[in-house]
Amino acid sequence: MAASLLRRAAAGRGRCPSPAESLRRLVSSEAAPEQALPRPLPEMPPFEHRPSPYAGMGGAEILEKRKKFLGPSLFYYYQKPLNIVEGKMQYLYDEQGKRYLDCFGGIVTVSCGHCHPDIVKAVQEQTKLLQHTTTIYLHHAIVEFAEALASKMPGNLKVVYFVNSGTEANELAMLMARLYSGNLGMVALRNGYHGGSAGTIGLTGLQTWKYPIPQGEIHHVMNPDPYRGAFGSDAAAYAREVEEHINFGSSGRVGGFIAETFQGVGGTVELAPGYLKSVYDTVRKAGGVCIADEVQSGFGRTGSNYWGFQTQDVIPDIVTMAKGIGNGLPLGAVVTTPEIASVMAQKIQFNTFGGNPVCSAGGLAVLKVLDKEKRQAHCADIGAHLVERLKSLQQKHEIIGDVRGRGLMLGVELVTDRTEKTPAKAETAVLFEKLKDLGVLVGKGGLHGNVFRIKPPMCFSKDDAGQ
Repeated sequence: MAASLLRRAAAGRGRCPSPAESLRRLVSSEAAPEQALPRPLPEMPPFEHRPSPYAGMGGAEILEKRKKFLGPSLFYYYQKPLNIVEGKMQYLYDEQGKRYLDCFGGIVTVSCGHCHPDIVKAVQEQTKLLQHTTTIYLHHAIVEFAEALASKMPGNLKVVYFVNSGTEANELAMLMARLYSGNLGMVALRNGYHGGSAGTIGLTGLQTWKYPIPQGEIHHVMNPDPYRGAFGSDAAAYAREVEEHINFGSSGRVGGFIAETFQGVGGTVELAPGYLKSVYDTVRKAGGVCIADEVQSGFGRTGSNYWGFQTQDVIPDIVTMAKGIGNGLPLGAVVTTPEIASVMAQKIQFNTFGGNPVCSAGGLAVLKVLDKEKRQAHCADIGAHLVERLKSLQQKHEIIGDVRGRGLMLGVELVTDRTEKTPAKAETAVLFEKLKDLGVLVGKGGLHGNVFRIKPPMCFSKDDAGQ
C-alpha cells in the first residue's frame, strides 16, 4: 500500500521533460482536463479498530497555544499540521477520525505498535502499584529488565545503566569513554546524529542541529556513505582517513569513537561494509573505546540482526539505546562491560528516573513482545518485499536516486539529477505533503531534507507495504 501510494504520488500526469516538472504538474492544474481525470487510489488495508469520538481541543487552537506557551524551536510536519489523537498498532487517527498508515513510528520509537495491549497492560498494572521510586531502594522491575536486556547483548556487555533518552545515553557513554581511557578527544562521523544536549550536539555532524557553542574536543571524520561518500563503498579508504585524522589531527590518543551503523536523522545511511571492524581496531590502538549508537537501529529493526552493529561483525565496548526500547515510554539505556562500568564508581552516579518501575515494566514487556511475535524475522521478510517494490519504482522514476537500508529501516533519496545526485529539496516537500493527503506518514532526513525515512512500527504488514 505504501509503495503503491508513493508510485501514485511520484508518477505525474502526461508527458513532461523532468521529474521536477512532473511533480509540479501533479499538484497543480496544469494538466489538461482529460489528463486530470481522477484515478482510483489504492485502498487502506482492512483494520478492525474504530477510533473513539474526539471532543478535545482542535488542531488550530492547539497550534496557537503551542506558539504562545511552548518554545519557538519546536517544529512540525506539514503545511497544515496534523492533530493526532489516537493510535493503534501501525495506524494513527486524526481529530476527524481519518486513519493514517504510520511509516515513521513516532520517529522510530514505536517498535511493537501503538498501544500494544501487552505493553499497555504491563504499564497499567505497575502504575496501580507504584509509579515511582528511585534506585536508592530495591525494586524487582529494574533488575528483571536489566537482566533481560543484558541477555540480548554479545560478548561481555553485561552492565546496564538506565536513563530517559538517547541523548542522555550518549552523554553517559561519552563520559564513560573519557574516564576509562583517560583521554578527552572523541571521534564521530560527519552526517551522524547523537542528541541535542550541549555535549551531544558536539558529537552530531549535521549543521542543521548544531548551535554555535564549543564542541569540546570532538573530531569529525569522513562519512562512509556508499551513495554520496568520496570513496563510495571502499571501507578501507574511509578507515585509513580515520587513522590519518588521529595521527595528524590529535595527540595520537583518543577517548572514544561513536557511530550509528545506520544513520537515522542523516537519511538512513548504512555504513560501508567492513568499516567498523577496521576503525574499531584503529581507535582501540589509540587508547579509545568504541561506542555503538543503537538508538534507532536496535531491537531487530534491521531484520538481519538484533543490533545494527552486528551487521558489521563487531562488538563495541559501549552500546547506547533508546526509542524502540520503550515503544514510546521515555526510556534509554547504556550497556557496557564491567571493566568500563567500574570507572563510574569513583564518584556518585545517579539518575532520578533511570529505572523507574513503570518504564522498566514497559521496557520488559517490549522485549517479550518482540520475541513472542518474532518481529526481527518479520522485519526481514516485510523489509525485503518493500525494498523490492521501492527499487521497481526507482527503475521507473528518475527522481528516485537511491533506495537503501534493511528490514524496516529504509531510506528513499530523491534527486533532480542522478548523475550529479542533486538533492530534490522542493520536489521532496511536494511529495511529502501528497503522501500525507493520501494517508501515508513518512519521515524526512538528510542534510537537505530530501530522503524519505520509512521506519514504521514493526507490526507493519505486507499489505501495508503494498503488493
